[in-house]
This record gives sequence, C-alpha cells and structure tokens, in this order.
Amino acid sequence: MSNPAERQAERQAKIEAVFAAHRVKQHRRNLFIYGGLGLLAVAVVTIVALVITGSIQARNQTAEAARNPIAGVKTFPNLTRNHVQTSVNYPQQPGVGGDHSATWTNCGIYTDPVDEQRAVHSLEHGAVWISYKQDLSPAEVATLTALTKGIPYVLLSPNPKQTAAITATAWGTQLDVTDAGDTRLPVFIKAYAMGPQTPEPGAPCSGGTNG
Repeated sequence: MSNPAERQAERQAKIEAVFAAHRVKQHRRNLFIYGGLGLLAVAVVTIVALVITGSIQARNQTAEAARNPIAGVKTFPNLTRNHVQTSVNYPQQPGVGGDHSATWTNCGIYTDPVDEQRAVHSLEHGAVWISYKQDLSPAEVATLTALTKGIPYVLLSPNPKQTAAITATAWGTQLDVTDAGDTRLPVFIKAYAMGPQTPEPGAPCSGGTNG
C-alpha cells in the first residue's frame, strides 16, 4: 500500500499528463487554424496578384490595339463647330459633330437619353459617347456600365433615335457594334477619349449640364 506522499505524486503525475495531452491537442488545433489561415492568405495574395497582372496585361493589350486602325470605324471630316440655339438634324445617329449647343453634357453614366446637341459639344471636348437602343437588354446595359464606369471623358446613355444596338462616337468618328462585349469598344475609348481628333483638347467634360 502506497503512502500519502506516493499517492500525491501519482495524482500530480496524472494531472500533468492531462494538461500535457491538452497542450498537445491545442497545439495541433492552432496549427490547423493558423496554418489554414496562412494558406488562405497566400491563396488570396496569389489571386489578387493574378488579377492585377491580368488587368495590367489587358490594359497593355488595349493600349497597343488603340495604336492601330479599328475595324469598322467610320470617319466624318470637315465638321462645323458653331454654337447654335436652334435644333440641329445630324445625318448620323447619334451626331458625330457639327453645330451644337453652347453648353455641354457632363460626362458620366445616364439611364435616360441625354440632349444630343449638348452631347456633341462634349465630343468637341474629347468625350467618347457610348449610346445604345432603349430596348437593349439589362445584361448588355450592365456590361456597358461596367466598361465605362469611372473612365473620364466618357458618356453612356440610351439613344431613342439610333438603329444600331450600340454605337461608340467621338468627334468625327463612329463605330456600330451589336454586342456590349465587343472587344473594339474599350479600344475605341482608349484611342479616342481625348484623342487626336479632339477639336478642343483640355476643355472640360464636367461643369456643364447633366443630361
């Protein structure tokens, strides 16, 4: 029969064994949690890096394409630039230039039609106007909105007069497409927003009128 001292030692050994087993279990749990979080962080960083790299590559490809002729683009030279208070019937839809309102339309995204004569004034300042038929599907409109959001010197609006599904217009320059995902649209914006065709480079596309 063991004496009290031996029994106390045995009890203490059992307690230490329990705590030791708990520490081992906690350590394994921490390795699982923090190791998992570490792997997750690495995965997130990798994904972000790939997205950034892909975005840079896409921008570089767009910029390179913008240096070359864009298939389907029509040009209209020798346009007048008078400020008028009377209505103007433009031969293209929407108008690519010519006489226009003395006030310009502020660049941005509109869900309602904008004043054509003011928008033509915006073109004179270097804007690109992306317009679309009013019955264009919401998904296509969403794609155009994502394309143009946050880009300076770009207008987006429906245009009840045009027959083309989607039209990209800059001063004296126009491109019709049938699909919002057409890869020529971002190239057109890159080439012509404040591009060399701009009659008044540096003129504002804000401080005018909304719509």
